[in-house]
Amino acid sequence: EGAEEAIYGLISDICISMKAADYLKMPECIYNRVVVAMSEKEMNLYHQLEKDMLVPYEDGDIDAVNAAGLSNKLMQMANGAVYDENGAVKHIHDRKLEALEDLVEAANGKSVLIAYWYKHDLVRIRERLGAEVLDTAEDFQKWNAGEIPVAVIHPASAGHGLNLQVGGSTLIWFGLTWSLELYQQMNARLWRQGQKETVVIHHLIAKDTLDERVMEALEKKALEPDGQKWKAKLNLDRIYLEGLLKNLKDTDKKRYEKIKTEII
Repeated sequence: EGAEEAIYGLISDICISMKAADYLKMPECIYNRVVVAMSEKEMNLYHQLEKDMLVPYEDGDIDAVNAAGLSNKLMQMANGAVYDENGAVKHIHDRKLEALEDLVEAANGKSVLIAYWYKHDLVRIRERLGAEVLDTAEDFQKWNAGEIPVAVIHPASAGHGLNLQVGGSTLIWFGLTWSLELYQQMNARLWRQGQKETVVIHHLIAKDTLDERVMEALEKKALEPDGQKWKAKLNLDRIYLEGLLKNLKDTDKKRYEKIKTEII
């Protein structure tokens, strides 16, 4: 704990780093919550799983073996479908799909990018909207050329350096993630240098479900002065940091040993 702060403090006189938003003219970024409500029957299933960690079905139960598994299942259920014990998909509701369809229509022909988390979400989104998956360099080129009106992408596939800002300015989170790093990196694919339009980021949130806690956790982490937000603010990733230390080892071995001693 505190290792990264110590590292940055010790190398602060030999490097400087700033957020892009601190020195580049960036367009406005609007964050929007779109709340959907499950029916009473659907919420009863949700609460049963939350309480008993089990929803029995004749052809395969929905169960959670531990707290982490329960969180995963509840987030799936909030999205509208969930994997059972046999890996089959149990359909629960279409509330988010309906809201998603409305948002795409409201975009008035502008390209829309949808972030999904589970494979069954991807299948249902594609069946409903005919969305194309962004996964290869060719896909990214087509998106930036304006040839894909509705695209879906997994946050883990949208890391550092991926430029999607030319193709659109609307992002919709169909399902959320606990990872602040993945969340911020996904948003930064559209809200980055070169974007000419106001960026709108929608979050589909099922009312009275774990979605609300995840969204609150992401917002809280983003405001914390340390941890993930602190690292993101300095905009130094581990690869860059390792490069700095390697260079320091070659040029000032005595100081390198001092830093190494203090952080390990």
